[in-house]
Amino acid sequence: MAAPTLLKDLQVTEQQYSWILNTFQSTIMLQPLCGYLMDAIGLKLAFAIFAVAWSLICMAHGLAHQWPALAALRGLLGLAEGSANPAGMKATAEWFPAKERGFAGGLFNIGASVGSMLAPPLVGFAIYYYNWQMAFVLTGAIGLLWATLWLCFYHSPDQHPKLSPAERDYIVSGQERHLRGDGTRPSVRSILQRRNFWGIALPRFLADPTWGTLTFWLPLYLSQVRHFNLKAIALTAWLPFLAADLGCMFGGVVVAFLQKRGVTLINARRGAFTLGACLMTGMAAVGFVQNPVAALALLCLGGFAHQTLSVTVITMSSDLFKRNEVATVAGLAGTCGNAGVFAFNLIIGGLVTAIGYTPFFIGLAVLDLVGAAVLWTVVRVPSTATTA
Repeated sequence: MAAPTLLKDLQVTEQQYSWILNTFQSTIMLQPLCGYLMDAIGLKLAFAIFAVAWSLICMAHGLAHQWPALAALRGLLGLAEGSANPAGMKATAEWFPAKERGFAGGLFNIGASVGSMLAPPLVGFAIYYYNWQMAFVLTGAIGLLWATLWLCFYHSPDQHPKLSPAERDYIVSGQERHLRGDGTRPSVRSILQRRNFWGIALPRFLADPTWGTLTFWLPLYLSQVRHFNLKAIALTAWLPFLAADLGCMFGGVVVAFLQKRGVTLINARRGAFTLGACLMTGMAAVGFVQNPVAALALLCLGGFAHQTLSVTVITMSSDLFKRNEVATVAGLAGTCGNAGVFAFNLIIGGLVTAIGYTPFFIGLAVLDLVGAAVLWTVVRVPSTATTA
């Protein structure tokens, strides 16, 4: 959101901007380290450390006066931010029975969409009345507030002081017996050797560039191609993320709908992913429509479709792996997803001035269809898996 103003202020080119983005992407790919730490020392303490670090690093962005310094800070931020997805999946795996994980996963994924939805007006306000530096200070301060609330209120089910025995039994009895953790530390080598890991990691590699495009390139696209000013971007750039919120919930609804009709849990997840990939084909037309409102509507469809499929494949780490492995698996799969964003950013940064954005919108639609094919052909349903 701050990119058009920031690039002008620091005299940053599109190529340099892609390098800044990829410094972030290269370090967020280290999120298996975050996931492993959470599996090893516990979710509450580990996530609090990362959240506080993220907030302080975010606020420090206001001190950057040249693009290399900004790139370095983005790199540190990526390392801390890599904790978010593994933490969300581990909390979901701990707190919910199998039949509720899809809906719960959709709810926690809404957090990213809501944040991205609130960012344009918040950042636009900060830039308009203060400067782009204030935008980073405000978001970092919000992060510190959140970290305080997390430390005060989060507990695992076996330690929560207000959880009744009946509710605790309901959670445990609804979780797959073959996926219950044994207390040992996860083996990264063992995880990487399993077919099912690559069955969910490769679709994330192919699908996550959509989220990176909406997050990092949408404001520039609206500014450079659709000629939106800062006010127009602040008023409209949040709409695709509102649509993404709805997609988070829609994915869980589709899975529940299919399960009620006798489809197994894993196949229901694959069905929801495939539906989202089909809806993503509408995004391929963004560059061909003349009306900016129509283009924005197609971008909203892309946000909705992406989160429909994204939440389902992210949740599958808790469907296919043991509780003491979930955060590590989610981190490793997240690394693959961010590697896809990394590659896509490099390509956009190097070619967008020469060929425009249209080929990239087409590519995003095709990649998701390929991801659906991988999910159906590579993932194998465990023989002891529940259909709940």
